[in-house]
Amino acid sequence: MTNTPEPGAFATPSAVIPWWWQHLDADGRVLQPADGRQEFPTRSDAESWVGEFWTDLAAEGVASVTLFEGDREVYGPMLLST
Repeated sequence: MTNTPEPGAFATPSAVIPWWWQHLDADGRVLQPADGRQEFPTRSDAESWVGEFWTDLAAEGVASVTLFEGDREVYGPMLLST
């Protein structure tokens, strides 16, 4: 007898689902960032990033953002004005 586990006894790690922000203009139209969509490994990373760069985004014409986890909308649109 061996201590070899049965096939499928251990779950394989699931793929990391990226967190990302959809950028919207004042009319609610989706804007495509010039450098492409930035993805984050965690919600916390995504929220920290937008908290740091929201004024830059607003200066580029982004009026609001919506947070996604993969294809799932988490919340938003969130206005970037003061």
